[in-house]
Amino acid sequence: MNISEKSRLIKLMAAEQGFDYCGITAARPLDEDARKLSNWLQQGKHGDMLYMEKYFDLRVNPYKLLPGAKSVICFLINYFPALDQEKDSPKISKYAYGRDYHEVIRPKLQTLLARMKQAFGDFSGRGFVDSAPVLERSWAVLSGLGWVGKNGNLIHKKSGSYFFIATLIVDLALEYDLSEKADYCGTCTRCIEACPTQAIEKDKVVDGSKCISYFTIELKDLLIPDRMKDSFDNWMFGCDICQDVCPWNRFAKPTQELEFTPIAEILHFSEKDWEEISEEGFKKIFSHSPLKRAKFAGIRRNLHFIRKT
Repeated sequence: MNISEKSRLIKLMAAEQGFDYCGITAARPLDEDARKLSNWLQQGKHGDMLYMEKYFDLRVNPYKLLPGAKSVICFLINYFPALDQEKDSPKISKYAYGRDYHEVIRPKLQTLLARMKQAFGDFSGRGFVDSAPVLERSWAVLSGLGWVGKNGNLIHKKSGSYFFIATLIVDLALEYDLSEKADYCGTCTRCIEACPTQAIEKDKVVDGSKCISYFTIELKDLLIPDRMKDSFDNWMFGCDICQDVCPWNRFAKPTQELEFTPIAEILHFSEKDWEEISEEGFKKIFSHSPLKRAKFAGIRRNLHFIRKT
């Protein structure tokens, strides 16, 4: 089987696993990304996300993750929900409506890797989904799956930005897709203008330490700084403002992945329901939800903060 046939088969198998898009690029050190990431970290734009400082070399060099790496295979899977939350409910980012994406995507990658080994013979490969030091967006751009918008999100020309990104690094030589050279954001600045905390800066830089998602998910302190008062717009977990205003998301269509079907309580819980839920109830309902990342105490803190502002 030649490299073109292997690449076509991989994309076919990816579609059968439920991935919406698949692109392939050559493994290489990400020198330009290394420079940008280093500057971002030095300026403290990661806030208290100290894990971003770790494993720097692994983030920018696939050979450190898989010696002998030849190809990086990227996958996009749509999470855009068919239903939205009740009006006036404390807002939750759409990516967290359904089952935790790590639990959904990891088995897909494992199955795909096993099927590839059945088809091609033994080879080395590692799968990643947002829980290892991999610059997924950079690889997705290089594999032709879109461009990075001014809000820092990967945008696909046909489908917008409501996607999870997953990668497989393999020591197989494959046929490579053309990277997306164009930037179709043009002069649009809707995401920059809409961000209530001015977290989106020029040159596609997002100050993570100002982002609502950072405060409602990543921040582990018991208190959110008072300087953020009146800026959360009722967001209790994450924030979708910069994606919701993006013109490219007019092309977003509801996901076909049943595991991302919204949890009923996320759609229908009122502020009163969130106030009254016990820790035991929270753990039972959201044990397989991204909300568990903030934990019960974090959700209570966020709820109190948006209520008082």
